[in-house]
Amino acid sequence: MEPTHHIANKPLTLNDLDHILRGHSKLALSESSRQQIIKCRDYLDQKLASSTSPIYGINTGFGSLYNKNIPKDHLEKLQDNLVRSHACGTGPDVPREVVLLMLFLKIQSLSYGYSGVQVETVERLIDMFNQRVLPRVYEMGSLGASGDLAPLAHLALNLIGSGEAHYLGKTYSGEEILKLLGWEKIHFKAKEGLALLNGTQFMSAYGSWSLLHAHRLLKLANLIGALSLDAFDGRLEPFDPAVHAIRPHAGQVAVAAEIKSLLSGSAIATQSKKHVQDPYSFRCIPQVHGASYDAIQFVKHSFLTEINSVSDNPNIFVDEDKIISAGNFHGQPLALPLDFLAIALAELGNISERRTYQLISGSRDLPNYLVANPGINSGLMIPQYTAASLVSQNKQLCTPASVDSIVSSNGQEDHVSMGANAATKVYRIVNNLYSIFAIELITATQAVHFRRPLRTSPVLEEFADTFRQVVPFIETDRELHVDIVAAEKFLKEYALRFSV
Repeated sequence: MEPTHHIANKPLTLNDLDHILRGHSKLALSESSRQQIIKCRDYLDQKLASSTSPIYGINTGFGSLYNKNIPKDHLEKLQDNLVRSHACGTGPDVPREVVLLMLFLKIQSLSYGYSGVQVETVERLIDMFNQRVLPRVYEMGSLGASGDLAPLAHLALNLIGSGEAHYLGKTYSGEEILKLLGWEKIHFKAKEGLALLNGTQFMSAYGSWSLLHAHRLLKLANLIGALSLDAFDGRLEPFDPAVHAIRPHAGQVAVAAEIKSLLSGSAIATQSKKHVQDPYSFRCIPQVHGASYDAIQFVKHSFLTEINSVSDNPNIFVDEDKIISAGNFHGQPLALPLDFLAIALAELGNISERRTYQLISGSRDLPNYLVANPGINSGLMIPQYTAASLVSQNKQLCTPASVDSIVSSNGQEDHVSMGANAATKVYRIVNNLYSIFAIELITATQAVHFRRPLRTSPVLEEFADTFRQVVPFIETDRELHVDIVAAEKFLKEYALRFSV
């Protein structure tokens, strides 16, 4: 039986998100969350019944139409129209695991009781999550300012029997999914459509997914980097703790210790060396990987703050008797870290490709392109081209989105974060990085073969032997696309053993 995750009982962690993505839990509202939601909704209903004062987005229009008052008998229609009119996303479908995270993070944010939604609305979102009814959402359309308006509108459409949803391997219309599951259409009350659309859950979901993989990719970078170092007959002195004690950046110290541990017991590493130093892509692994480690830690802090926050507008403070229209939906606190994460991850790929290049270059008594008979065989010449192409694309994807802004809503929304574009760029970089590391791993395991009879460390020998069952040693030329795809799959599965 799957464990139940009770919403809002304790702060979310990355481990919680990891469990959710692996399908390890169902959701349920805690009683305290249920009471908070009901208390907030009751307060809003009473406020609307007793006052005719304009309250942004509740009895007024939206954006630059904030000065248009809406009659009470049109408030439900106002919210319904809002969701339909804002569902104008384009581009590829958002990956379903990201949609699952969007759904969860929207439920989490609404559960704190500052958004004025009906408890029935949150319960329906929970039912959708538990049944894995995943709305069809599109990649493009959010400016990351008034929240992720367009993608969150698509996320909400199924509630009113509109849009499309993926369920049990098929795609259904919103109307079909309600009928299939015997669900009634949700009738939005004042403020609900706005609560569903305002928020950073598109950015947060993409960023959280990328952050989970970032931790695993850093571990893979160290593991494969250590294997490449030994395959290149590299020196161990650059990983001596004394070096890092006098420049004690946390990431640098941690990576140096990890590489040294991974190489413990290696006969290759302890043999006498002809060369007095190694290229930077080997010698500076602690400094380069370590800087990415530190950047990932910063991004983690930012995202843990965000996913445990309320990011819609306006915010309803029942105990203070306040309804405040402010800017918690603005994506700048995510846009900057997302751009930073993109750079940090791209650099792991950048230095990886350089190690691949060094290993196929014919240096250090290794054959050109790591085949016994180069000339008739091209060996691992062209995978390095592929890695270089991916690294170059990652550099292009690192152009910061957060420095851009385009005025929208007739000047009312005059600064936007573009955090949604930052988020989708990081997603592409993460996937490129698995391919880059796959190519380095193929290269490193091929190179270490030519060091026989000397062996690398027990840890790295076991890792290489496990990989060899998936991608055998390359004796003569073959279709390496097949090997690269197999290596990517191997790394994604192997990385699941690493904690986040």
